[in-house]
Amino acid sequence: MTDPRFETRPWGSFTVLDDATTHKVKSITVLPGQRWSYQRHQQRAEHCFVVSGSATVTVDDVEITLRRGEYVDIPTMAWHRIENRGGDELIFVEVQHGSYFGEDDIERRSDDYGRA
Repeated sequence: MTDPRFETRPWGSFTVLDDATTHKVKSITVLPGQRWSYQRHQQRAEHCFVVSGSATVTVDDVEITLRRGEYVDIPTMAWHRIENRGGDELIFVEVQHGSYFGEDDIERRSDDYGRA
């Protein structure tokens, strides 16, 4: 039986851990050498906490590196991307908060997988 909370993407996968009217929580895996589209959301902000691996995070054209135990807050309407430049899987927990958490609240500026 397939878990409806689990979804694959070209860059890895995610599992929805909690989905409420006030927030959504995901466990996200980014495969080595993969990255998200450079994107933003109109109706939600995100808090991303690295559990395993190393993340290169770009927020409004500023790049930082996060390691296990570190986090970044991504405000609503901020352009952002999370990338795994390492050789191991990147795993982080994302807490979304705002007024809407649907996957259709993604505006892509650029994308490695032809979705922009």
